[in-house]
Amino acid sequence: MTEEVAPGRVRVRLDLSYDGAGFSGWAKQARGQRTVQGEIEDALRTVTRSPEVFELTVAGRTDAGVHARGQVAHVDLPVELWAEHREKLLKRLAGRLPKDVRVWSLAEAPAGFNARFSAVWRRYAYRVTDHPGGVDPLLRGHVLWHDWPLDVDAMNEAARGLLGEHDFAAYCKKREGATTIRTLQELSLVRGEDGIVTATVRADAFCHNMVRSLIGALLFVGDGHRAPDWPGKVLVAGVRDSAVHVVRPHGLTLEEVGYPADGLLAARSLEARNRRTLPGGCC
Repeated sequence: MTEEVAPGRVRVRLDLSYDGAGFSGWAKQARGQRTVQGEIEDALRTVTRSPEVFELTVAGRTDAGVHARGQVAHVDLPVELWAEHREKLLKRLAGRLPKDVRVWSLAEAPAGFNARFSAVWRRYAYRVTDHPGGVDPLLRGHVLWHDWPLDVDAMNEAARGLLGEHDFAAYCKKREGATTIRTLQELSLVRGEDGIVTATVRADAFCHNMVRSLIGALLFVGDGHRAPDWPGKVLVAGVRDSAVHVVRPHGLTLEEVGYPADGLLAARSLEARNRRTLPGGCC
């Protein structure tokens, strides 16, 4: 498969953010629930006065309640429509979209660009506080309260054992036909001056519930319920452990998506479509 855009169309990159609290995730739903994709596609059709729905392709499909600060998507628009609306499209979308989703830039994408398959990494942040009084009311929609004191050093020790390319089946909700092999490039935690612990999680891609499951395991280490080597043992076992809880979505934010140089976009897109296996023929 190539990344050639259909004749008469131009591929446009969108950079956007949203507060996920009011959405049933990114992707459009068969039962008509409110989604980020649905809101943007509706707004795009309205402001361009088009009878056609222009479908978005996104870098990472976030779950219900998950936020995004640095989400990326693309859409293929008719050349004539793009020429007519490109100068005013951003401002018109700002006037039409609900206040919990914003498009920050619209630009013609370089050749070979695919918002999903050209990405080389996605970076998430998960925020949690162990303050005995709870969460700052002004941050309650973006920070999880954990009512046990957390040892961040122990959590970082545990995190180091999860880095690299592995089959993360123990930390993913299995989907038929989908691989659970991922390369975890970064997993680190820092306590800020405000007491909030921010976990940075970066990988080439994520499988369903992976970030929230990893954080759930690290929280069990941080509060002393499990030893630092426990998350690594769960990973090696390769099966879901009932002690690994999928933490609530509101603490999770997609912060940034990384792409290679323009000349490498198409090659990366082809590479990302290949189903991966680990040495030894696993999965």
